[in-house]
Amino acid sequence: MNKPLLLDGTLVSREITKGIEKYTKELKVRPPKLTAILTTDNFASHTYVKRKIKACSDAGITSQVIHLEESPKAQLLKTIEELNNDDGVDGILIQLPLRKDHDLRAVLESVDPKKDVDGFHPINMGKLVIGDYSGFIPCTPQGILTLLNHYKIPIEGENVVIIGRSIIVGRPLALLLSQNKPGLNATVTLAHSKTHDLIKLTRSADIIVAACGSPRLIRKEHIRQNCVLIDVGINRVDEALCGDVHEECYPLTSAYSPVPGGIGPMTIASLLSNTALSHARRFNLPCEFSSVS
Repeated sequence: MNKPLLLDGTLVSREITKGIEKYTKELKVRPPKLTAILTTDNFASHTYVKRKIKACSDAGITSQVIHLEESPKAQLLKTIEELNNDDGVDGILIQLPLRKDHDLRAVLESVDPKKDVDGFHPINMGKLVIGDYSGFIPCTPQGILTLLNHYKIPIEGENVVIIGRSIIVGRPLALLLSQNKPGLNATVTLAHSKTHDLIKLTRSADIIVAACGSPRLIRKEHIRQNCVLIDVGINRVDEALCGDVHEECYPLTSAYSPVPGGIGPMTIASLLSNTALSHARRFNLPCEFSSVS
C-alpha cells in the first residue's frame, strides 16, 4: 500500500500569498483593503480575525478591525452601510458567529455584494447556483477546490460525500463541485445530522469532506481504502486541536488534509484572494487569484 499523500494547506496557502504579495507590490494605486467586524467576545472569533489580519499584512493587504461587541444592534448595519460607501474598502468581513441579538440574514444581505469577500450574500450564492463566477465563491469551498486542484486530485465523475450542510461550507461546496464544467462534474451527496446510515454513504465515496463540527466523527469503519479525506473541522478537545476525522483513518487513504495545517490556511488564503480580486475589479486590473473559472 502506497503512503498517503498529505494535502498541505499551509504550503499551498503560502504560494497563494506570495502571488498576492507580487500583485500588491507592483500596484500604481492604493493597496487592497479588508475591514473585519467583530460583534462578540468569542475567543475563537478574535483568534481567527487576528490570523486573518496577520495574513493580510504578509500579502500586502491593508486591514482594519472594527469592534462592536458592546455597541447597539443598529450600529452594525450603520457601520456596514458606511463601509459599503467607502471607496477605500474592497472587502467586508463579518466574523461569524454574530451576537445573538443580530439577524444573520439581514446582516449578510446588508453587505454590498461587490465587497462580500466571504461570498455569503444571496446574490453571490445565487450566482454560484447558476455557475456564474463573476461574484465571490465562499472561502472554504474555494480553498478546498484550490487544494484538490493543486495536488491534481481527480474530481470529475467522482462520488463525493460532504458531511455538513452549512452555508459556509457544505451547501456551497456541493453546488461548486457538481457544476457542469470541466474539472468539476462530481456526483455529490450532502449528508447531515439526520442522515440514515452514514457509514453506508461514506464507504461508497471517492472523496469525503467532513464539515460537521464533531470531533473525530469519521473513523476507519466510515471509509474505504484509497479514498480522499478532506477535514474541515476545527475542534478543541483536552486543550488540543483536532478535526472531524480520526487520525486512524489517514493510513487507509490515498490523500488527506490534516488538522491543523489543511483547510484552515486555505480558507484564509481564499479570503485574501477574494479581497485582491475585489480590488482588481475596482481598478480594472488583470488578476488571477481564483482556481474557479
